[in-house]
Formats: sequence, structure tokens, C-alpha cells
Amino acid sequence: MGVPSRVLVNESKDTLVLEYQSKQSFALSAEYLRVFSPSAEVRGHGQGQETLQYGKRDVKIASLVQSGNYAVQIIFSDGHDSGIYSWDYLEELAVNRDQLWSDYLEKLHSAGVSRDADAQVIKLL
Repeated sequence: MGVPSRVLVNESKDTLVLEYQSKQSFALSAEYLRVFSPSAEVRGHGQGQETLQYGKRDVKIASLVQSGNYAVQIIFSDGHDSGIYSWDYLEELAVNRDQLWSDYLEKLHSAGVSRDADAQVIKLL
């Protein structure tokens, strides 16, 4: 797919829409983009160093900044701004969304944490 022909943030600022010349488009939620940020803060500096992001259900996209011709920086309402999303990475997130999201929800469940910032999950024995 390559470089999108248009990148839009919806009015409620909770979805990024990627439109391509092929007429294909993808809508990615702000929460999804935030928890899969390519930043070192989220991904760590190598395999197994990832930090599980939780409590991000209500995060919004505060703004976008183009980074050359290859990427976009997304600034989120929770202050996170260190992820540079290459067009290739956004395509990977779009194409693999269902599996990545399912895996993420399973990790949240296993860790006993919630998508909601103010929720606590108690594991019973």
C-alpha cells in the first residue's frame, strides 16, 4: 500500500483514518495506536522489554506532526509524544489489527489490569 494519500483524525479525536490511492482505508483507534506506540517507552530496547500499556481507553489524538516523507508523530492527550509511526508500521498495525488487539486484550487479562484508567481488576484464587 505504501504512503497513504490522506491521513485524517475524526472529529472526536479518537480515530486515525488512513486512506490510500487504491481506495482502501483503515480506521485505527487512538487507544490502539497508543498501546502499540513504536516508542522505546512502550516497546523497550529489545525483545521482552515491552511495557504493557493499560488504562488508555479514553486517550485521544491531540495532534499529528509529519516526520519527513516516511512517518507521522502522534501526540496523545495523555502527554505521550515520543512515538514516530512510519507508514510501514501503520500499515502493519492496520493489516494485523484483529490479531494484535486480541493478543493485547489477553495480556491485559493475564496481568489483571484494565483498559479503563480508574478501574482495578482483582484476581480471585
